[in-house]
Amino acid sequence: MKAYEYVHIVGFEETNLVGNVYYVNHLKWQGRCREMFLRDYAPTVLAELSQGLALATVRVSCEYFVELYAFDTIAIRMRLKELIQNRVTMLFEYWRLTNGNEELIACGEQQIACMRREGERMLPTPVPAALREALQPYADTRMGSGKQGVLG
Repeated sequence: MKAYEYVHIVGFEETNLVGNVYYVNHLKWQGRCREMFLRDYAPTVLAELSQGLALATVRVSCEYFVELYAFDTIAIRMRLKELIQNRVTMLFEYWRLTNGNEELIACGEQQIACMRREGERMLPTPVPAALREALQPYADTRMGSGKQGVLG
């Protein structure tokens, strides 16, 4: 199953006093992965952000299985779980990469709402066509039938 991948090397600034990665960094990496996806596959959406479009994170989660430490190399893999109306839900898997081996260390989920700024108000707006098209190859087909139709 195809996933967008962002590779990251953990730095000392991402660890706590005990030496392991502070938990909030996993959420930060979800955002970074999402941003790099937009840069790589939907750059017109980035331009729309300066013209009133907002991608508001409305829900985020992460389930941790294994600790990470400074200089661990991790691959954050993102897939589309669901796209309905103005909302996009993405799945994230965090894999530690060591000498050709991979270890699943965490899983997460994030939902964004596409909004448009109109004066002082934020109003729901459809997911931009460029983003819908860019996400389509990354749809998670494990979620069962019916989910694929939300892309069409």
